[in-house]
Amino acid sequence: MSVGVSTSAPVSPTSGTSVSMPAFSLVDYVVFVLLLVLSLAIGLYHACRGWGRHTVGELLMANRKMGCLPVALSLLATFQSAVAILGVPSEIYRFGTQYWFLGCCYFLGLLIPAHIFIPVFYRLHLTSAYEYLELRFNKAVRVCGTVTFIFQMVIYMGVVLYAPSLALNAVTGFDLWLSVLALGIVCTIYTALGGLKAVIWTDVFQTVVMFLGQLAVITVGSAKVGGLGHVWAVASQHGRISGFELNPDPFVRHTFWTLAIGGVFMMLSLYGVNQAQVQRYLSSRTEKAAVLSCYAVFPFQQVSLCVGSLIGLVMFTYYQEYPMSIQQAQAAPDQFVLYFVMDILKGLPGLPGLFIACLFSGSLSTISSAFNSLATVTMEDLIRPWFPEFSEARAIMLSRGLAFGYGLLCLGMAYISSQMGPVLQAAISIFGMVGGPLLGLFCLGMFFPCANPPGAIVGLLSGLVMAFWIGIGSIVTSMGSSMPPSSTNGSNFSLPTNLTVATATTLMPLTTVSKPTGLRRFYSLSYLWYSAHNSTTVIVVGLIVSLLTGRMRGRSLNPATIYPVLPKLLALLPLSWQKRLHCRSYGQDHLVDTGVFPEKPRNGVLGDSRDKEPMALDDTAYQGSSSTCILQETSL
Repeated sequence: MSVGVSTSAPVSPTSGTSVSMPAFSLVDYVVFVLLLVLSLAIGLYHACRGWGRHTVGELLMANRKMGCLPVALSLLATFQSAVAILGVPSEIYRFGTQYWFLGCCYFLGLLIPAHIFIPVFYRLHLTSAYEYLELRFNKAVRVCGTVTFIFQMVIYMGVVLYAPSLALNAVTGFDLWLSVLALGIVCTIYTALGGLKAVIWTDVFQTVVMFLGQLAVITVGSAKVGGLGHVWAVASQHGRISGFELNPDPFVRHTFWTLAIGGVFMMLSLYGVNQAQVQRYLSSRTEKAAVLSCYAVFPFQQVSLCVGSLIGLVMFTYYQEYPMSIQQAQAAPDQFVLYFVMDILKGLPGLPGLFIACLFSGSLSTISSAFNSLATVTMEDLIRPWFPEFSEARAIMLSRGLAFGYGLLCLGMAYISSQMGPVLQAAISIFGMVGGPLLGLFCLGMFFPCANPPGAIVGLLSGLVMAFWIGIGSIVTSMGSSMPPSSTNGSNFSLPTNLTVATATTLMPLTTVSKPTGLRRFYSLSYLWYSAHNSTTVIVVGLIVSLLTGRMRGRSLNPATIYPVLPKLLALLPLSWQKRLHCRSYGQDHLVDTGVFPEKPRNGVLGDSRDKEPMALDDTAYQGSSSTCILQETSL
């Protein structure tokens, strides 16, 4: 079975093989159990600490008192899933280091959230990212965004629990449902009882375990093949060290431009507007700490990508000297790393268990984040607006109940995943399909003051239709293809570096010798452009509908929900250019008269009947949003 890797149906865990599977030692099981016990202990510690004095803010937002380092490590762990731990080395082993250039997109993909999305979200004092949509548009847009996110996460979280367990079972014989139930139950308990603070600190612990497990593989593997210098030499000799592929064709799976530019939009859908990440930003004690945590993720992401790439190169070198067995060569790509680990770590008690702990740390961190973020948006976006009189005690019980409920739902989805067969590919693709339209919805609201609620809803629906059209078309096309993938551009559904890329890769059709034409050509769009394509669809359609329906005329616009793009860009120009463009700020009265912004409220407070509480705004929100620029009649 493969997690978005193979075009065939998942392999049954009970299918017989002619080769005996490596057995785990008692020490390996002890190491694995220690991971579960320590993760549970961290969660229970935060649950018991101050029991009876917990608040909803503490459960859902960690009292907004987290430091930047634990938040940064949690941001990394949230989407550094087991899919990534298995997928990146397999990608490098099969196609070379071209994928490593994805690291080029990390800088902009984290810089933009740090200086655009985080300041807007943090200053609005949000709990759910989708509260922004109500402040900017209306409640209907907020509910649409929330339901889309819930659909996205519920479909995927069972797969991210079940699929690595099945791959592990196929290679090692590690009991399938024992691992699924153990992970699901432990994760549910510490997430529901300990809240976001428990999730963040267990993420920190699990991140350390992930790096230790991967470093153990690199150290032992490189020692067995003669050192990292020999690894690099062999990889270079066999063409696995890739240079810059500057082909601008968006239908080529991996090029420098696809990875470096298309990857930016993928990163924005993850680190800019995804509730699991936004919730961590907002749990920081200050806005500066939130921005620093986003910066701190950058080196961790680079190290993580390099470690995964090194494992792939070491694995390639090892199997050049010790060829795979027939069973291994015919396995799905997501199983290659597990076979490699069992080959090099056999006879070293405890190290196979450490890698399995590393693998399931990735699953735990992703699933716990899903539980917590789902409980938060359900509570804040779907329950509290309709039942605002909830007492604190009842709200706490309901928040914990929601986390427990989503944990049970995750186990149920894991069972459904085991029965889905080939349909599993569509399920694991949904996460990647939905990220782009949600990014487009937030960008439409934040960067375009003329966008209105009808435009936002129609734009989101158009983006989702486009995403599912391309995604399902790609799956159907790939299933109908009987040609093997090429060595340079075929995807064969390999697992890349993070959760969204991993799911999006499943949408890529196999590359055949002859180039596809017509719709088949359209369906072969590189998966890394999906977020860019779908978010652009939302923005373009949303703007057209907004212009046709009267823009924001007659509706109030909260200036704190708008990021002043033009003034920020013009401030980067030389002073002489700014003078030629005659940049100046209009007064607030002018903006009110023209209907661009509502009248500035007394005492700096803005609110309407739909808000639970009035929102405090400072003068900088108006001044920053009111800057405008007029081109003088004199030519430039």
